[in-house]
Amino acid sequence: MEELQKQFGITTLPFLLIRGGKEKIRAFSGSLSKEEIEKLSEVLRIELIGSYLLKNEHENEYRLSFDSCHMLKDQITKNILDLTDEQFKLWIRGFDLDIKVERGTYIVRYGGDFLGCGKSNNEKLFNYIPKDRRLRK
Repeated sequence: MEELQKQFGITTLPFLLIRGGKEKIRAFSGSLSKEEIEKLSEVLRIELIGSYLLKNEHENEYRLSFDSCHMLKDQITKNILDLTDEQFKLWIRGFDLDIKVERGTYIVRYGGDFLGCGKSNNEKLFNYIPKDRRLRK
């Protein structure tokens, strides 16, 4: 939570967080407790539970999933990058943008709507919109 607060301004998550593998973190909002899920997993093979929330890219850097940007939109206050009309047209089609911003992960926004995450290398913003969510033409 401390890292999410530093990176995006997120202060609370109303979910049980479940790490899947080394990088992906899922959010579970059902009525089962952590202990109940662990007990159930002894009997059944539970590979996925909850919604994909974020990915731990590096030690202290996280990238929110496309859907979690919308779920947490009321809390996100930091590292927001607003797009122009022209940048928006390219972004929703899956193109990377030639934007010079500090290295890091950004929440991309256009007209008040969150459009997922992008990652900057100081010269370019790389597009992380899932392919099935991009505009095709």
